[in-house]
Amino acid sequence: MTHEQIQFNPNPLVTFLEKPKSEFTKKDILKVIEEFQIEMINFRYLADDGRLKTLNFVIQSLEHADEVLTSGERVDGSSLFPYLEAGNSDLYVIPRFRTAFLDPFTKVPTLDLLCSFYTKDGEPFAMAPEYTLQKAGRAFREATGGMEFEVMGELEYYVVAPKEENYLPADQRGYHESKPFCKFGAFRTEAMRMIAAAGGEIKYGHSEVGNFTHGDLMYEQNEIEFLPTRLEDAADQLVIAKWMMRELAYEYGVTVTFAPKITVGKAGSGMHVHTRVSLDGKNMYVGENGLSDVAMKTMAGILSLAGSLTAFGNTNPTSYFRLVPHQEAPTNICWGDRNRSAMVRVPLGWNKGCGNMMAHCNPLEENEEVDFSRKQTIELRTPDGSANIYLLLAGMTVAARHGFEMENAVQYAKDRYVSVNIFEHEDVLAKLDVLPDSCAASADLLERDRAVYEQDGIFAPALIDGIIKELRAFDDRTLRAEIGKDSEKTLDLVERFLHCG
Repeated sequence: MTHEQIQFNPNPLVTFLEKPKSEFTKKDILKVIEEFQIEMINFRYLADDGRLKTLNFVIQSLEHADEVLTSGERVDGSSLFPYLEAGNSDLYVIPRFRTAFLDPFTKVPTLDLLCSFYTKDGEPFAMAPEYTLQKAGRAFREATGGMEFEVMGELEYYVVAPKEENYLPADQRGYHESKPFCKFGAFRTEAMRMIAAAGGEIKYGHSEVGNFTHGDLMYEQNEIEFLPTRLEDAADQLVIAKWMMRELAYEYGVTVTFAPKITVGKAGSGMHVHTRVSLDGKNMYVGENGLSDVAMKTMAGILSLAGSLTAFGNTNPTSYFRLVPHQEAPTNICWGDRNRSAMVRVPLGWNKGCGNMMAHCNPLEENEEVDFSRKQTIELRTPDGSANIYLLLAGMTVAARHGFEMENAVQYAKDRYVSVNIFEHEDVLAKLDVLPDSCAASADLLERDRAVYEQDGIFAPALIDGIIKELRAFDDRTLRAEIGKDSEKTLDLVERFLHCG
């Protein structure tokens, strides 16, 4: 990180310590505590339900802070992870110093840190979501000769608030709308500022297509999108962002929901995930004449495990009410260029010569031959806000690695390419495999593919057992067909899972 990058970094801890967050040490954290007169420390960690949990400490002295940071604390694992037995459930939580950030919501100066779980023997807890992701990333690097699987997430969400009569946006026509037609643009920008100050690497934010009113309430859809980064950081920033947005919404007196479905006939919210594979700073997705074999192999792995990936990315019955035709959500296993009807989309990239656009738009500027290849990503459009983010990204990393191990992976991907809107071409649609339509169907596919996820100890067998059990417990195999067009019953279901993930 250069001096300028540190100087303009929105994270005050980075600018104060004059180093990137990845280099934070315990000594640095103690220095922050002293300089910012920190009175409390919050440990935060992700539980089975995908939401951040909190443990508060009042700092008695620097020596006490040092002890807390060094030893961590013990917690009841069985209350956080239902697949643990109560008789053998004590776990340690140990803070990861690189995740430290100043809590923007507390009245007293407070420092928050994300934690990892350890067993009674001081070993990483094999079923912990963040450790599962760590193992998946390490296995991918080993299998690909040091390549990094980088990701970025898109957080789509609805703000639910009392209806205002003035400047109501058109129904389902809110894409990139500006104030005053976008009512919660200020909320979005304040959330972005907070997330960035906590270390989140944000690309942009905007209003989304979903707008409608129901009774006395107004529903407005927005999105915050992040930049590609290392796996663990990508997961951490999404988890922190969701918590911050909910907390900020509470202060605003409105509701924020990442639920995959809101009501019948309206756009649901996804959590699309873009991927990129890099080696020594080079984007390995880009070949001489388009997508490289690395890109094809990565897509092949994700396409081949697409059905079972929903077990991590689509984790409650409303997830499958979103995955229906004509709602910009995928239903079939395929990929395409700039094609929003496809499950995997290759977004518009900046090809050679695109640097000339700036000069054309600004005649006083000269043409610049800029290499924009780092911008090219591949987007998985299936996941939604119900996902346990660490497990979803771990599953995607396993799938990407699987693509490098498949025979004829490049051809496998090519055979699943579509160039048209599949919902308008029945002959194309008929040839494509279908995504699961329920948690139960997703569990079946995870059972089928579990050996791939369990390979090399990445996903612990007991963790896979627990996920399958939870998915099947919804007993929703025919639910979408039974109530999918019944607005009242769908709303009842939405209310049950309004704060999922």
